[in-house]
Amino acid sequence: MTTHQPQPAVPGPLPVIAPHGDFDEDTLPSLEAQVRKAVDAHGGLILDAGNITFGDSTFLRLIMTTHQEADLRIVAPSPAVTRLISIVGADQVLNIHPTLEAARHA
Repeated sequence: MTTHQPQPAVPGPLPVIAPHGDFDEDTLPSLEAQVRKAVDAHGGLILDAGNITFGDSTFLRLIMTTHQEADLRIVAPSPAVTRLISIVGADQVLNIHPTLEAARHA
């Protein structure tokens, strides 16, 4: 029986992903692929969420799953993202930072 063993994270700074626009079940796959690639290679990522104008439950699932599996740091979430994560109380558990510099030094 073969099991999938995750690759060890590459030492060094976490990569930054800065998506723009709306993310729902139709538009999420490209962002999800970027997130998975960063997590697999580096063990985490910094998500600059300032230019995300909409996120639905699939976006929230991606955020929460990534948070559970890896070092996810969210930077300056837009009002839409802030509202989404606060409605479900995720703002109490996610690593949210006001600036990219703060996230890098966390």
